Amino acid sequence: MHVEHRSSALRVLEATTLCAVLLCGCVDVSMPAYQRPDTPAKDSWSNGSVAVSAAETIEPDWWKTFQDPYLNSLIAKAIAGNFDIKILAARIQVAGAQIGEAQAGALPTLDAGAGGNFQKSTGVPFQQQYMLGTQVNWDIDIWGKVEKGVQAQKAEFHATEADWRAGYLELVSNVSVTYFQILQYDDQITQQEKTLATNRQILTIYEGQSHSGLIPQTVVMRQQAEINRLTNELLELRRSRDLANNALATLVGVPAGEFQLPDGHLQQRVQLPPVPAGLPAQLLARRPDVVAAEFRVLEAYDLVGQAKLAQLPTISLTGHAGTASFALSSLLKAFTYGLMPSIDFPVFDPGVRAHVKTSKAQGDLAEQQYRRTVMGAFEEVENALVNLDSHRKQRVELQQEVARLRLVADQIEAQLKEGVVSQLEVFETERTLLEAQLALLANHQQILSDTVLLYKALGGGWPALDVQAEVKEN
Repeated sequence: MHVEHRSSALRVLEATTLCAVLLCGCVDVSMPAYQRPDTPAKDSWSNGSVAVSAAETIEPDWWKTFQDPYLNSLIAKAIAGNFDIKILAARIQVAGAQIGEAQAGALPTLDAGAGGNFQKSTGVPFQQQYMLGTQVNWDIDIWGKVEKGVQAQKAEFHATEADWRAGYLELVSNVSVTYFQILQYDDQITQQEKTLATNRQILTIYEGQSHSGLIPQTVVMRQQAEINRLTNELLELRRSRDLANNALATLVGVPAGEFQLPDGHLQQRVQLPPVPAGLPAQLLARRPDVVAAEFRVLEAYDLVGQAKLAQLPTISLTGHAGTASFALSSLLKAFTYGLMPSIDFPVFDPGVRAHVKTSKAQGDLAEQQYRRTVMGAFEEVENALVNLDSHRKQRVELQQEVARLRLVADQIEAQLKEGVVSQLEVFETERTLLEAQLALLANHQQILSDTVLLYKALGGGWPALDVQAEVKEN
């Protein structure tokens, strides 16, 4: 009888296994080889004034080309203290821990427990029972479903690493641009104070001419209104300087209000760096945000594979052992144990099939987000090159304008000594020269910021990463 029962169980198991194999043949779990999503090809840049090649010419610490030790110290402090960077680093740790969590899905689980039952009823002696048991469950990953999930989590881990690199590059860029802006404010404030002083001297002359009846009072009032306008602009410059200083404090990890950037002069402190002779043309493996977007495409690809494999039958083994006794002294004298294999057919679960469609849709979304990131990267590089080229050409014109106005101012000053012109004409000439100098100062800051944004758009100094090589390693 015992033999017949065992052979019957084997026949049931064999029939179930045969059904599982037949069902596997009806489920499509095939996956094409991973390919980077197609994007418009771009191997060179349209701006011909800056040499562009595929050479790796950007140094990791490219900001040192500005030759400003104080800027270098600010960036070092920001890298060490900025909380956005710390958050991105913490996300890398989370993603790394989640790889281990995904790998644990292929391991058996062990549950153990102990208990007691104490019962007293009327007319019945007091009863007590002690129990001790353990159970092992193992879902065998025969199709590689868990491994697909592990691969997807590894892709997410690499994506978070690339996010950190992108955040690092964003931080360096923001610190640099904000620093340049504050120094520009300092120069603008100094120039504005000079312009205000000049206009006050002009007002004094107008007031004297008005008392002598040479000009109407409306001219004096117009000049007074001009001083009001210039004073308002000076107050606005100081307000903007304070706000930019607070932003810089947050970037370097210091509470706003507890950090003050010393006054400085942009053109004296920060020199215009030469653009590298060759700029990298290949962006897709160099920009951290593009790399992160592609790793998330790879993650979605693996999740689609995992969802497809989830349709296949799963085999589970459950083993249990335990003992029970009415007395603690005899608890370990007798044991019961058993082993129960089982096969689950999730292909009949509509939720499993629906999850495959959801995973495919999410994969399509990741691909479109990757393409958008690539197109945005192309635009950023082109814009940076256009701005840099245009502002450098404008700088030549502004330098010539300032030089000629300075010559005019010198000649007017000489004519004043000879009595040919009035002091008023000298002040008017000085005011025009100050305006041109402010425009040249703004151009200096624009070229510095353009250079920073170009380095950022080209991926900074990060080495190229090949996502498809990661696929081959897995």
